[in-house]
Formats: sequence, structure tokens, C-alpha cells
Amino acid sequence: MLSVVEQFVSINGEGAHAGELAAFIRFKGCNLSCSYCDTKWANRNEAIFTEHTADDLAAWVERKGVKNVTLTGGEPLLQEDITELIEKLLAQGKRVEIETNGSIPLDRFAQTEPRPVFTMDYKLPSSGMESAMRPDNFRLLNKHDTVKFVAGSREDLARAEEIIDAYKLSGRCHVYLSPVFGKINPAEIVTYMIENEMKDVRLQLQLHKFIWPPERRGV
Repeated sequence: MLSVVEQFVSINGEGAHAGELAAFIRFKGCNLSCSYCDTKWANRNEAIFTEHTADDLAAWVERKGVKNVTLTGGEPLLQEDITELIEKLLAQGKRVEIETNGSIPLDRFAQTEPRPVFTMDYKLPSSGMESAMRPDNFRLLNKHDTVKFVAGSREDLARAEEIIDAYKLSGRCHVYLSPVFGKINPAEIVTYMIENEMKDVRLQLQLHKFIWPPERRGV
């Protein structure tokens, strides 16, 4: 069974397919506790959830008639039956995107064919969770995947640049810098990108937080 706190259709607010419609399935629980987390409500033990089988969720996605599916959380890869769901969605011909926090080994998910697309975080110093990161996951990524750095300070930006260069990420996958909402002005990130000639990196803003109130769920 899979523990789901919400499911809905909206636009992708971030990632390589930002602006496209997607079916979102948000799962309960996370093994990290980032300082800026905007889905803490979904991670709490007392969070309200419903249990679904992989068949239930695959059927719901099929009824919605969209090609993109985003599995998110929390941390979706903690779900015991997530592999079964991924396989069913891929068999339907869906583009399956997994938003993962960077602390979970990706080997068993990345080595299947077809395989899902990963949007993987690398947690920077201000998150308080950098020690949980698994840079060995980088070797499994390809041109369809994304590494996302959520930055709240210039220290974070400098650390992101260090990681990007050390692992040659811009030649391997999409690389995005995203501001901690309300903590750093996006213009400061752009200035840093210019000053440091980060020509293969993109600034990413969370579209849904500009279209709807930032705290709104189900969008």
C-alpha cells in the first residue's frame, strides 16, 4: 500500500517541464527535515492520508488523461510499493518524474528500461541537511534528469557552484538554482550567476507560488 496525502492535476511548477500539465501524487513522510521545507504538513506522523494500491493510483492517472506524472512528497522513494507504481505508470506510456531529496540511493530505479526521470535535490548548508546527501547518485543521472539546488544565501550559492564543478553536473543533466521562497531575492542569484559565469545553469522560480498563494495545497 501507498500512503497518499494529496493527488491532483495542475501545471508542473518547476523542472524541465515547468508549465505543462501533470498528475501529482504526494506521499506522506520524509527522512529529512529541511529548514525551509514547504510541505512539513505532509511529513508529520499525524498527517492525514489515504492508503492506495499501485493499481488504484495508476487507474486514477489514466482517467486524468495527462502524460506527465510527478511523484513527490515528502520523499516518495520511502514508500514500500513505489517500484510497482512506477512500473505501472511507465507501462502506460507516462513520463514519470520523481522528486527526490538526494538522500535515497537511486540505483534500483535508474537501471530499469524504460526508467523514470529524476529531479533530485542537493541540500545546501542553510537546509541543515547536507550531511545526508549522496553524491554517488550523480553518476546515474542523464540529460533527462535534473539536479536542483535550493539556495537561501550567497554561501549556499558558492557551495552549489562547488558541487556543480566538482561533479561536472552541467554536462550530465539539467542544473537549476532555486531561491528559498522569501529568503533570498532571485535577482541576487542572477547576479551571482553572471559574476561566476554559470552559463549552463538555470534560475528556476516555483511557478505555482506566483499563480496561487504560496501556502495553497493541491496546486
